[in-house]
Amino acid sequence: MELQGAMMMRMRMHTGGRMLEYYRVGAAGSREPQISHKRSTRMSIEAEALLQEAKESIEAAQNYRSELQQRLHGLSQARKQVRGSASQTREALQRHFQELQTAVSRLLTERLNALLQEVDNIELDSVSPLDDCQKLIEHGVSTADELLREGEAAIRCGINEKEDKLGSFTKKALQIQLDSLPEVPALVDVPCLSAQLDDSLLHMFRTHVARHASVASHPPVQIEELVERPGGVLVRWCKVDDDFAPQDYRLQYRRGNSSQYEDAYIGKDTEFLVLQLDPHIDHLFRVCARGEGRTEWSPWSIPQTGYTTLAPHEWLPGVDGYILSSRKNIAMRNDSSPGHGGVLYSNSPSYFCGQTLTFKITAAGQTDKRDSLGVCADNRTDTDSLQRDQAVCISTNGAVFVNGKEMTNQLPAITVGSSVTFDMEVVNLFPVSNNNNPSDGGNFKLRVTIGSGNREVVFDWLLDQVVDSLFFGCSFTHPGWKVLVF
Repeated sequence: MELQGAMMMRMRMHTGGRMLEYYRVGAAGSREPQISHKRSTRMSIEAEALLQEAKESIEAAQNYRSELQQRLHGLSQARKQVRGSASQTREALQRHFQELQTAVSRLLTERLNALLQEVDNIELDSVSPLDDCQKLIEHGVSTADELLREGEAAIRCGINEKEDKLGSFTKKALQIQLDSLPEVPALVDVPCLSAQLDDSLLHMFRTHVARHASVASHPPVQIEELVERPGGVLVRWCKVDDDFAPQDYRLQYRRGNSSQYEDAYIGKDTEFLVLQLDPHIDHLFRVCARGEGRTEWSPWSIPQTGYTTLAPHEWLPGVDGYILSSRKNIAMRNDSSPGHGGVLYSNSPSYFCGQTLTFKITAAGQTDKRDSLGVCADNRTDTDSLQRDQAVCISTNGAVFVNGKEMTNQLPAITVGSSVTFDMEVVNLFPVSNNNNPSDGGNFKLRVTIGSGNREVVFDWLLDQVVDSLFFGCSFTHPGWKVLVF
């Protein structure tokens, strides 16, 4: 039905949704569509939301796939480790027991041959006198037979010859000494060989074999942490088997491109600083342990890769009164300027907050109250000690100095074997200028911990300006001192 001047609404359905269309019916009967702006805006927002949600879902799926691929790679590595270690363990067991079997067989053969030789020697030594006695008796029997024949012939001869032959026979019988017989040893006096076999050996051998060797699914110790240090890596390890009682630990390392491990440490400590490592070069570390009362070492831990990006600490070469090692990490006070001398500084400001700086005394000379080991903000050459401004140090008598002032707390005196450590951390930056730029000057506070022996002191060190890195140094008045820095 047509209605002039009226509006006619028609709803059209789509599979993906609904759209409302309005038609204006004119006098000529023509219709013009008019889309609802409100509905269109809502649909645009919904589409953008769906698009954003789809993008996020795609990104989440990509991340999910990446995580799963990483886990697949981890599973592959785990499977490779299990199968590889199982194959190596089989080969090690087969090789070891084959070597044992060969060695035991050789030992048994050697023992058997030794025993057989002993039997031969006893037999030879025992039979030889019996053979001599037998020859003597057989000779006597032969002589007696001959004498018997002569005696019988003398008796049977005629009367004319009988007297001469009987006389000759009697004389010969007297010479033979028929009443003298050789002594034959009794059976109890000659050896009667036998084999003394100890059946307990087989039982003992079976018991030892049953306990010999074992298969461990996990090593009793593992590397816990690798911390980079200047020119080295600090390795920490721990025991992971509660039933294992370690007596000693053994740490080895090798360069990543090398196949030969070398010992770095054997002892009771659970950490060790491996020095003289080239920066930015991967090194592999592994550790094992020896149980109490045992001589063999446990299986090795899983090798861990570590490296250092920090260049090794070095002393400044060419300073009068000091001789340096080839790596410049050991300084020795010589006698070229006895009684006086300047401070030996580091080659550069290589100490950064958050690190541990260690001085190891490997030789000692005469002490002096001006001696010092420490850290400073600059490398002034107009002083003969670090007991000055902008420096913290410890003297060889154990006194601690901060900016030239001696603290009331004191550490043990420094001797051969002493290790002195410096640890620093930033505490606070005070307001320094109108534009808050630290490089413009101001105050800079560091919390310093100095350790020596089993004691340490902690204090705040106030500097005039912010410093990114610090120098270290030492000064010794008398010769004979040798110090390693790391």
